[in-house]
Amino acid sequence: MAREHTLRRVRLDEIGARRASFDDRETAEKARAIMEAVRLGGEAALAGYAAALDGNAGRLWYGPDDFSAALDGMPAAERRALEAAADRIRAFARAQLSSLSALSMPVPGGMAGHDIVPIERVGCYAPGGRFPLPSSVLMTAVPARVAGVADLAVACPRPSAAILAACALAGADRLLAAGGAQAIAAFAYGAGPLSPRDLVVGPGNRYVAAAKLLAQAVIKTDAPAGPSELLILADDSADPTALAWDLLAQAEHDPDALACLATGSERLARDVEDALSRALGELKAAAPGNADNAERALASSWLYLARAEDAPAAGGRGAGGLGATAAPGELSMVERALAEAADRFCPEHLELALAAPDRLRPLLRHAGALFLGADSAEAFGDYGAGPNHALPTAGRSRSSGGLSVFDFVRIRTWLRLDELDGLAPLAADSATLARLEGLEAHARSAEARAGGRRASDA
Repeated sequence: MAREHTLRRVRLDEIGARRASFDDRETAEKARAIMEAVRLGGEAALAGYAAALDGNAGRLWYGPDDFSAALDGMPAAERRALEAAADRIRAFARAQLSSLSALSMPVPGGMAGHDIVPIERVGCYAPGGRFPLPSSVLMTAVPARVAGVADLAVACPRPSAAILAACALAGADRLLAAGGAQAIAAFAYGAGPLSPRDLVVGPGNRYVAAAKLLAQAVIKTDAPAGPSELLILADDSADPTALAWDLLAQAEHDPDALACLATGSERLARDVEDALSRALGELKAAAPGNADNAERALASSWLYLARAEDAPAAGGRGAGGLGATAAPGELSMVERALAEAADRFCPEHLELALAAPDRLRPLLRHAGALFLGADSAEAFGDYGAGPNHALPTAGRSRSSGGLSVFDFVRIRTWLRLDELDGLAPLAADSATLARLEGLEAHARSAEARAGGRRASDA
């Protein structure tokens, strides 16, 4: 069968992190205007935007009774799947949280340490556009509750019964039936019964992302998310049909998604393109709208055929860099070229459909999440294997990781200095540094504790 759906071939020097889709003046200005209107107009302004932009001219607020009723009304198979996903996400979040611990250590004159403190008020955004995503409610709200968040709100522009049921399983306190910048504004400034949040998380469209950037002036947010990104690194051990469906699984999300393949095998590249043609035909029959999204996304996606001469020079990049040797045995030049392509792209999702994925793993520095081995499909990550599916896009994996229970806690340090005889060296150093910076009162504050006696004892 002729290949009807070929991927655009690119050179290594053409690969780079994509530009954020929300990083444009028009989007930022529209988001800013909506944010300011809701800040000044409160619930009335929020309701106006919900009607005009979300198509919701009715009810804005839902609570635990609504969530329980939706859960009770779900078909049994769907409820079991949601409950199982929530349980796996919760177990992973608990295991992550257990890796953190309070700290206490001696310092001159006493002790110092830190406590693990949950954030009090959190807002979780769940998309409700082409595809309402109850999985996003679970991925954001379940780790928040595990962390100990006391006040948990969800926003979704068009909450389906499945969204409300997911709120029940996650333990949400309320849901706001609004989306876009207006929902982020309500989270940031408060509106009606909703108090301002301390943290806002969750994926959304470009207006959500732009609003989250603006909201950072008053609250904390996670990394704004753009259209989905997948890069598959594959060798001849991979199943071309499985890879084709993996690519389509990302491409069906959004016409702006990127679903890309990098391999050192021309044969595998051809076989995947043949499989794409067949799989896309099946998708058109089963879900025509999804197939349309996928075709448009694949038109801007790419295929990189790695060559030995593309491999960067070994050495000079530190532990875990391309100069490292990964067991077992020395990496080939093609493997190094594949790793270089992945680090240039900084993809949201990075699948290693390789016979020995752990060989390449130490070299991969910039990806939102890794999926190791041909059977570790990214789709399993989307639907609650355990790790979170809210991941950085548009190159932000260079500086941030995916959402996790760690985002919902603070590391608060403490200092207890009550061993006055041991304070002298610390007091002397503090006074010297204070005067170096021209802060005399700081110096005298330190000296008031020097010599093992308080100023009041002098």
